[in-house]
Amino acid sequence: MKTVCNPGGSGYIVSLISEAISRGERTAAVRGNWTVDNSVRIPSDFTLVLDGCYICQADGCFDNIFVNEHHGTPEGKTAAGRDHNIRIIGKNGAVLDGGNYNGLGEKNAGKDGRPPIWKNNMILFTNVEGFEVSGLQCRNQRWWALNFIYCADGHIHDIDFCSCDIWVDENGEQHHGLLRSRYAQVLVKNSDGIDLRQGCHDIVIENITGFTEDDTVALTALNGRMEQTFAVEGLPSDLCRVTIRNVAAAAYCSTVRLLNQGEICLHDILIENIVDTSPDSPYLDSSSYTVRVGDGNHMYGSRHATKDETYNITVSGVRSHASRAALHLAGQIGNLIIEDVQCAEGTRELEDLRS
Repeated sequence: MKTVCNPGGSGYIVSLISEAISRGERTAAVRGNWTVDNSVRIPSDFTLVLDGCYICQADGCFDNIFVNEHHGTPEGKTAAGRDHNIRIIGKNGAVLDGGNYNGLGEKNAGKDGRPPIWKNNMILFTNVEGFEVSGLQCRNQRWWALNFIYCADGHIHDIDFCSCDIWVDENGEQHHGLLRSRYAQVLVKNSDGIDLRQGCHDIVIENITGFTEDDTVALTALNGRMEQTFAVEGLPSDLCRVTIRNVAAAAYCSTVRLLNQGEICLHDILIENIVDTSPDSPYLDSSSYTVRVGDGNHMYGSRHATKDETYNITVSGVRSHASRAALHLAGQIGNLIIEDVQCAEGTRELEDLRS
């Protein structure tokens, strides 16, 4: 049964934040069911509590649900304009729902008047130091659910995902349950869970569950249009000092993915206790990989990374049922530690394409 939401959720949440600040308070709580059609900006030193609420993106809208206050502004591209200490805390089963897919994908984004693809993130933080996002159920994300660029000192935890699992056949009929043989017909492609991009550091990601159409947790240090749009002058671009632990998820591509291809450094990453739950998921037939470092199949950057660009990577405690391999390695990796990898029958441990 479809949840009935009140319209005007964006304005309502903005008013809650404004009223709290006018009272000298730095916390506001959202309750009830709401539809949002414009992004809500959250200021520094503020906690937004989503208390048992259901927040759904409006049909046909092209905007995020939450961004930080200076996101996308000239000030937000400077170290002086950095936002600080922002928390989005879900409790009592709070849900963020992408609702009905708006048709914006990576192949048509920015064309014929369409906005850039990152407008489909549920939460997009850029240039934030000190943040927490927790306690959320993210449903039907239209692209990556949670996206962070040039963010530091963060804690992302206790998040459950359930991507759209629809594929469309040759006659336009929709079917549930993603099949590896039908990837070209997947309706909502690349619906990751959590993405850390260029300039992110000192972040803990833990207690993550559910199903994602693409990668559940991705650390991707590339230098594409999005990263250049939100790059912060004077701050380092390295993606580093990140802990990813206690992830139990079914991912159509990879449960955890690390990728840098050309110049941007990715280092000092701890990955531990990662469980591929795809055999128990009704949403897909199997995952491709459980942990992936580099990419030997596709190029997303100018070249493969060198061991001076990807280094100090520890992977410990992997339980895999993946169709391709538990671990995929490509490029060059300096000081890589792998321990305690267990594979189901028929799953190979390693696909090694390192140069």
